[in-house]
Amino acid sequence: MHGPASSGWLLVALCAAAGAYCLLRMRSGVEDQRRAAGGEALMGFGMAVMSMPAAVLTPPPWTWLLYTAVFGAAALHALWAARTRPHHLHHLVGAFAMAYMAAVMAAMPEGHAGHGEAGVPPLTGALLLYFAVYVLWAGVRLVPMAAAAGHGGRSPVPAAWGDRPELARACRLSMGIAMVAMLLTL
Repeated sequence: MHGPASSGWLLVALCAAAGAYCLLRMRSGVEDQRRAAGGEALMGFGMAVMSMPAAVLTPPPWTWLLYTAVFGAAALHALWAARTRPHHLHHLVGAFAMAYMAAVMAAMPEGHAGHGEAGVPPLTGALLLYFAVYVLWAGVRLVPMAAAAGHGGRSPVPAAWGDRPELARACRLSMGIAMVAMLLTL
């Protein structure tokens, strides 16, 4: 996951900002939103740490095993939550992808991180396909319905920062884009 430094820093900033916004969303008055935001904050900050340029931070090999365990546990939690709320299946795929990338990094020999020669190609390809389709779908969902219909109406009561669905969608879109970038460098 350690590619060129400039793209690495952009991914760090994007993922950290998404994680910070998800922490803000955890203050929402809607319980489902709070739960989803917690998992998304973990993903955002985890992706930020994993995207850190190797020149700045080369974690010891045991760190990747810790990431694998944390995101494996997050995947199990998402699997449990998906029993009653199918929208958690995306969280399951995201947490699995993070655990998979961390496991691949743990298995790589020292000094070979991020050279595109690791992982199980069919699995990496399937995850890339999933997140590419997700990014396209999430991008389409960002188009406001009023603008798409040619109307410019405004909501009478402005929503709190943590309850704005378009910001949550933009956050998910940015994390999906970051996931595609991370999988491409695997």
